[in-house]
Amino acid sequence: MRESDEVDNVIGQWRRERSDLDLWPVEVLARVTRFATIMNRSFDEVFARHGLRNGEFDVLAAIRRSGPPYAVTPSALSEQLMLSRAGMTNRLDRLDQAGLITRRLDPEDRRSFLVTLTEKGMATVDAALSDHAANEAALLSGLSERQQRQLDDAMYTLLRTVKDRDV
Repeated sequence: MRESDEVDNVIGQWRRERSDLDLWPVEVLARVTRFATIMNRSFDEVFARHGLRNGEFDVLAAIRRSGPPYAVTPSALSEQLMLSRAGMTNRLDRLDQAGLITRRLDPEDRRSFLVTLTEKGMATVDAALSDHAANEAALLSGLSERQQRQLDDAMYTLLRTVKDRDV
């Protein structure tokens, strides 16, 4: 039998007060939420060590994984990261001020710009990604490889069933 945790305590209280409800979904999703909080906090800590915020890392990572010449339009970044154009502009301004990206006119479309990684930006995103991958491995280290694959399969299925919900 497993040891009780904080979620078990809360669910026990709710079962006492509202025994008419099926609280299993609440129990499962409370643990997902607690893990997400811990996960996001650890992501923030990793990125902060590299002078980044989570969203700034997302932008640098999107440019980095685009491949050579590591140049992407702001509108493509906005679409890929599901971020408003104004929100993207704010992130790009911060990254530009930090010397991690440059913006230049797109030679193929003079109405648009290309966002490119600087050498400093490339070094920063590569170092942050290495630390991020190690951090994620550590977060999952409490599960066996089999359990990690089962979790991935379950989350994949769950996300496919809720992907079209308007949230």
